[in-house]
Amino acid sequence: MKRSIVARTFIMAALTALALGIAPTAKAQDKGCSNYTLRGTYSQIGTGVITAPPDMAGPFVNVGTLVFDGNGGVTGGLVVSVNGSSAKVTETGTYSVNSDCTGTYTVQIAPFGITSNASFVIDSNGDELEIIVTDPNSAITCVAKRLYPGRAI
Repeated sequence: MKRSIVARTFIMAALTALALGIAPTAKAQDKGCSNYTLRGTYSQIGTGVITAPPDMAGPFVNVGTLVFDGNGGVTGGLVVSVNGSSAKVTETGTYSVNSDCTGTYTVQIAPFGITSNASFVIDSNGDELEIIVTDPNSAITCVAKRLYPGRAI
């Protein structure tokens, strides 16, 4: 009789632990994010290094704004410094947000005619992005924060 009670208690505890473990996992996969989660103007700052080509290799920093339209379009105006040489640039491109609040974007950088790719994670209910540039020969991370937190402009 005691064995039966112990076995039932153990089975109930195991099933409860399993149920509690599965629920957060399912919820973590779909956090309800979409392209619409990113809309408005974000300030951005980035740092890192470029490793090639040799004439561009060295430290990299940037600061500026990114404007997400909520439909997958992004534009930006930034000042970049590569190995101590600064320039104003504009970015125009597209982005895609997954339901788990991760995403990617691709932009054309003028006046240099460069295409750049990045992956990001949305946090703070859409008010902040953690970004990593995924282009070869670069190690650059950025943080972008909504200029007017808590509301999309």
